[in-house]
Amino acid sequence: MPRTCTVCAHGEKAAIDAALLSNEPYRNIARRYGASESAVYRHREHLPNTLLMAQKVEEVARADTLLGQVRGYQDHVDRLTLKAEAAGDFRTALSGLREARGFIELLAKIVGDLDERPQVTINIDARVQEAIFQALEPYDAARVSVANVLKELDHEHAHGS
Repeated sequence: MPRTCTVCAHGEKAAIDAALLSNEPYRNIARRYGASESAVYRHREHLPNTLLMAQKVEEVARADTLLGQVRGYQDHVDRLTLKAEAAGDFRTALSGLREARGFIELLAKIVGDLDERPQVTINIDARVQEAIFQALEPYDAARVSVANVLKELDHEHAHGS
């Protein structure tokens, strides 16, 4: 017969669940509530899906709030920039445009339209390709998969995609 989850039977179960949902480290939760780290880890599986979905909804709401705040600041900068330009204060207007550009970049990052992660392009000459195929000789499925990917990349490169 399986053992009862010590966290499910814990007097502070609701607080432990909240800490787990906020992605607090298991070690910290265990120490605070006098439970073992492994019990807290195993208890994660007992959290109802509705709680997990509620957490995702809360994250989306927080993101919407952040997005709204950024847009509000951007609107404010736009208004001030227009006033400075209308007053002939072009130095301040240009400063406002720089600020607006910063907000546009931030918005693009938030909505996922701007990816600043470094990208690496690796060119593989025919000798290296041949070495890869020889190394994959005993692994038919992997060899075919690599060949298809290389063929697709070559096709994209040839057609400028």
